[in-house]
Amino acid sequence: MKNIQKGFTLIELMIVVAIIGILAAVAIPAYGDYTARAQAAEAFTLMDGFKTPLTELYTSSGAFLIDDGTAGVKGITSGKYVASVGTGDGTTGQAFSVVSQFGTTGVSGKIQGLFVHMYYNPNDGSWSCANGDGSSDDATAIVDVVSGTPAAGVLAVAGANPIPANILPKACA
Repeated sequence: MKNIQKGFTLIELMIVVAIIGILAAVAIPAYGDYTARAQAAEAFTLMDGFKTPLTELYTSSGAFLIDDGTAGVKGITSGKYVASVGTGDGTTGQAFSVVSQFGTTGVSGKIQGLFVHMYYNPNDGSWSCANGDGSSDDATAIVDVVSGTPAAGVLAVAGANPIPANILPKACA
């Protein structure tokens, strides 16, 4: 009588385990980046909500401020992953920056406590985004804005405490 083979050989099982191990080694880091990018998108969604109201506020009154309880544009300034969204102080650097800081709990370790920002150029009306806290953006104070200062075409510049470049949306790179 012939014996009919039942089950798998040891080598077949080892090959399957090796293939699963290789796939996991590639998939787990990629999933971590994917999760961090998805969480980072919340900051840009919140900041985008302030672009039009802040532009209108600046052109109508010369102010550039997210509501601090007394004045400025009202809006959502925090989320599940974003701890805060705010503007510069209006007199020194970051006067035209909208800055988002990520939270420190419940957030991917790749972006915890780090920053992204958007910069408004009052002379050409353009918005640009960059990594970091906005501390390197054009430092023209709101009261010092005149035609040509800051120059048209001045964009957001990467500042301190940036998120990893592979997490940042391609539009901000």
